[in-house]
Amino acid sequence: MAPPLNSPTLDHFKNVSIFDLSETKFNVKGVPLFHDVPENVSFSSFSSICKPSESNAPPSLIQKVLSFSHKGGFFGFSHKTPSDRLMNSLGSFNGKDFLSIFRFKTWWSTQWIGKSGSDLQMETQWILIEVPETKSYVVIIPIIEKSFRSALFPGFHDHVMIGAESGSTKVKESTFNSIAYVHFSENPYDLMKEAYSVIRVHLNSFRLLEEKNVPNLVDKFGWCTWDAFYLTVNPIGVFHGLDDFSKGGVEPRFVIIDDGWQSISFDGSDPNEDAKNLVLGGEQMTGRLHRFDECYKFRKYESGLLLGPNSPPYDPKNFRDLILKGIEHEKLEQEAILSKSSDLAEIESKIKEVVKEIDDLFGRDQYSSIEKSEVESECGLKAFTKDLRTKFKGLDDVYVWHALCGAWGGVRPETTHLNSKIVPCKTSPGLDGTMEDLAVVRIVKASIGLVHPSQAYELYDSMHSYLAESGITGVKVDVIHSLEYVCEEYGGRVDLAKTYYEGLTKSIVKNFNGNGMIASMQHCNDFFFLGTKQVSMGRVGDDFWFQDPNGDPMGSFWLQGVHMIHCSYNSLWMGQMIQPDWDMFQSDHVCAKFHAGSRAICGGPVYVSDNVGSHDFDLIKKLVFPDGTIPKCIYFPLPTRDCLFKNPLFDSKTVLKIWNFNKYGGVIGAFNCQGAGWDPIIQKFRGFPECYKPITGTVHVTEVEWDQKEETSHLGKAEEYVVYLNQADELCLMTPKSEPIQFTIQPSTFELYSFVPVTKLSGSIKFAPIGLTNMFNSGGTILDLEYVENGAKIKVKGGGSFLAYSSESPKKFVVNGCDVDFEWLGDGKLCVNVSWVEEACGVSDLEIFF
Repeated sequence: MAPPLNSPTLDHFKNVSIFDLSETKFNVKGVPLFHDVPENVSFSSFSSICKPSESNAPPSLIQKVLSFSHKGGFFGFSHKTPSDRLMNSLGSFNGKDFLSIFRFKTWWSTQWIGKSGSDLQMETQWILIEVPETKSYVVIIPIIEKSFRSALFPGFHDHVMIGAESGSTKVKESTFNSIAYVHFSENPYDLMKEAYSVIRVHLNSFRLLEEKNVPNLVDKFGWCTWDAFYLTVNPIGVFHGLDDFSKGGVEPRFVIIDDGWQSISFDGSDPNEDAKNLVLGGEQMTGRLHRFDECYKFRKYESGLLLGPNSPPYDPKNFRDLILKGIEHEKLEQEAILSKSSDLAEIESKIKEVVKEIDDLFGRDQYSSIEKSEVESECGLKAFTKDLRTKFKGLDDVYVWHALCGAWGGVRPETTHLNSKIVPCKTSPGLDGTMEDLAVVRIVKASIGLVHPSQAYELYDSMHSYLAESGITGVKVDVIHSLEYVCEEYGGRVDLAKTYYEGLTKSIVKNFNGNGMIASMQHCNDFFFLGTKQVSMGRVGDDFWFQDPNGDPMGSFWLQGVHMIHCSYNSLWMGQMIQPDWDMFQSDHVCAKFHAGSRAICGGPVYVSDNVGSHDFDLIKKLVFPDGTIPKCIYFPLPTRDCLFKNPLFDSKTVLKIWNFNKYGGVIGAFNCQGAGWDPIIQKFRGFPECYKPITGTVHVTEVEWDQKEETSHLGKAEEYVVYLNQADELCLMTPKSEPIQFTIQPSTFELYSFVPVTKLSGSIKFAPIGLTNMFNSGGTILDLEYVENGAKIKVKGGGSFLAYSSESPKKFVVNGCDVDFEWLGDGKLCVNVSWVEEACGVSDLEIFF
């Protein structure tokens, strides 16, 4: 929306000074933020650096940015000697609470807090500092300047270091004027919105989420094949998996066929033959794409194979046996890497035995023995997707996985029409202080088959045009930050990324409606500042780990809380540019309900990665309507203010609270995530079992940030609210001045608090609709609400128990034009049963008369 004509302009603020850099101090509103600022550090105003007239942003966004541009500016620094990697202090601070996001792996980032510059972690993507003296906040965001990207690092004696790197020894620089952006606000959520809006106008290399359309699957239920099959994914398994959901009463509206469908081969093997009998994720990381169509498992699928009465069955036990052998194989491979030469022969012999056992298990797969029909019929991926849509009428989208460079190991030279070259990998020194990653070890060892940047668009169009013709509607693009390993000969990481992301963008526009993509393994500022012109959805957390891959027996529990911390805090910045995707989970996992509670209010798609035949449909139906849509919040959840500078993972006292909105109310989810976290000494996540215990806390209606969306701001002005506790099934009343609600939450459990404004009807009657209480996000089931002279009219989607607060009993309750019996209790609970109306897409009209 364009600002009103009398809104403040840049000239209005030209004499207003929020930041000041003088005498080695960087001040905000007269309060020193940094001390000991080096003389070679500069600070420049927005107006002296940014040129809004040259921006490609919409005029309304430019006007909005101009209205708060006086609240920000840019750090720069200069060295005497040019280099491809420069480190410089921005000054020191101590005793001020900060929240930051840092990369704990090449691909993933998470939250970290502290009180001094030395408390920062390596590869910090931004730092938010609380300034209690002015009741305000300042964010410092390393950005891109010329061919350099930047990140923050810990320094000695409380100093904050900034590192600027090109990624190529051939690209050097000595002076930067705008290598980090600084912004001030009295509201931390406004702060992040405003800061990234300014950077968007300044850089012109990405777009905000508000400028883009999100994929169709954003408000739907789906299934991802990864944990269900890993690399053993095949048409029969996918078909039977979807059929299981359908028979259970919830049809996925989308399916993501994850890694394992592509045609890859290994160096030294026949370039015309697909690699076969792969099981787990690590095995294919040295494989390279050698053709753009599907691998043999999907290629030999014949039209109608799974639609007839004699369609081949799927054996989940065979899959479980394969996984056990796959784990054994990977462990032996690790032993071989670490072994002494005297032990190597014995280990290699064991590996051969296990590989034979795996091959035998694949031979037991009935699909492998199906002979090709003598009758000519359509084959391959196109035939398969067509059969899926024939069988599962509600299936809107079929996505497939691929790596940014084609496959994990890129594209194999001389196997396609593209110019691919094996490029050695070199990791940034900034990643040395991050978590050891098997994927990185294997990629670096094998190098990457990089398609020449001039053919980046041709690479993606070759893949995507074939997929689109085959009935695929989108892609999940993974392993995104492998580009930074191979940029030495291609102008550095910024220039290489620009070229590749431009090619990807063009192909997504051409082949997948401009938004048919989910980004993954992309948690670095390079991607967000260069790759999100078109991409509008992406993962905000590391993978859902159903157990600790390192063998911690507590991992099945504590890793689940870690996942929620990743997602909620990353959304503070990623949500400015992409729709946060909270990833899949497994409905039969020991912590499935814990995950389901967070997905219910995540504001994005809900999808699982259940094994075939392993589902908790009762749980799924608390998240999903029978038609595969979901009661979705209208925003994405963010941590409440009292959690921003706390440690909800291992301080033994903080419960993670995240707020979000429904159309007619707010919601706060309280999750006990204690029990694990990042250990900077050993540089990995580990369990803190002493913290895995019940935690007490409070929640209050004022913790919902009502003004963060224009359409919900009026909801924050109510005099009174009804609060519904979804798990406890309790109602209470609260005003903005009430005492907070006290709670105690057990480990790996949660509570969802719905806050609905109370409306006074005729006389003294107070009323507030809660929604269907058999759904975790009760408020999301209310589609429309209208108050009339003597009551209320409500549109509700779903079937189950509808609840409202009513201070008096109604005279009449009408559902879909018929008077119905209802229950009214003295505590204000008004209940009625609502049926799913198929012909009305599950929507019922409720009328309550007093």
